[in-house]
Amino acid sequence: MTRYLPSRRYFWAGLVAWVLAALSGWVAMDWTPAAAGFVLFLLSSAVLVFLALRPPIEIRETHLLVGNRAIPWSDIRRVDRTGWLSPLIVHLTLFDDSRLTIVYPGDLDTAHSLLRQLRRHAREALIDGVPYRQFWGDALPAASERRLPSPRYRLLRPEDEEEVERLYQRLRTVRRLDPDEFRDEK
Repeated sequence: MTRYLPSRRYFWAGLVAWVLAALSGWVAMDWTPAAAGFVLFLLSSAVLVFLALRPPIEIRETHLLVGNRAIPWSDIRRVDRTGWLSPLIVHLTLFDDSRLTIVYPGDLDTAHSLLRQLRRHAREALIDGVPYRQFWGDALPAASERRLPSPRYRLLRPEDEEEVERLYQRLRTVRRLDPDEFRDEK
């Protein structure tokens, strides 16, 4: 199980935006153009606090858990990423053609990890319009064409391998191991 919690930076940024909205509102009592800053800071504060209070997302072997809602992986038919990476916004289309939008306000590394896990576990889904096997390059060959790599067994100890390698190098340079051997044959 992997659990993805919203980043606390959004909460603190929302709190700072709220303080700036209050400051702008106080200045707007004497200087009317500051009311624009008040409205913008207030909206920013609301959006940032909304993102900070998003429910946690849990990736489990059998299902995806968003807050209290459990979605079996077999029910997901499409996983579509939007252009947003921070916060990550992903559209899930379920078996009954209903859509669920997942908003994850976290840093880029965890957002990429969440997106990769969503794509990996949704085995029956189209991923950004591409079938799962084609997206991941898992086109399996026929059973008769599958071959397992032959295992490599260690035949010699490391010291023996060094001796064999030394003899091989000597043979390559001299082209024979014992120079007296050829003199006896003549």
